Amino acid sequence: MKKNKLTGPTYLTIARMVLSVLFMFFVLAPETWAKIVALVLFIAGAISDLVDGKWARREKIVTDLGAFLDPLADKMLVNLAFLALVVLGVVPVWVFAIILVRDFAVDGMRMMAARDGVTIAASFYGKLKTTTQMTALIILLLNLIVNLEFFTIIGNIALYLALILTVFSGGDYLIKGWKKVIK
Repeated sequence: MKKNKLTGPTYLTIARMVLSVLFMFFVLAPETWAKIVALVLFIAGAISDLVDGKWARREKIVTDLGAFLDPLADKMLVNLAFLALVVLGVVPVWVFAIILVRDFAVDGMRMMAARDGVTIAASFYGKLKTTTQMTALIILLLNLIVNLEFFTIIGNIALYLALILTVFSGGDYLIKGWKKVIK
């Protein structure tokens, strides 16, 4: 792994961080056109999450900086979207609180492991959690625009499935991480 070189994938990750902030500006605006822009920005951010890691691995340009920024950018995008939906009364605050606590717990475990030179890689369940969260968010954001009962129901099903995966993957990370830290 290279140290801190700025690469194409890292620039894409940084762009996702900027998109996250722009997303917040638009999603909280009252106009429908702004919600459409917010949805497009969120989808672009979600797609960039898929692209940057594959690009870095394919071109063998994985860097320490990119490995640090990528999960941070993911959490910015997802958690700012959840925060906006809490503010807009779409997502209950307790759901967001559980998601946030899980992220802090897993990140804390990763930091403890990193201090000992141990890397805790993203797991299948963690990736599934992120995909499900992003899917739920896209549906809920779309419903801000179209306001259909169908999207409310599907969005809530996806939201609570994402919540279950959030808790499960968090437990999985903590159990596996703790075993690595205490070795």
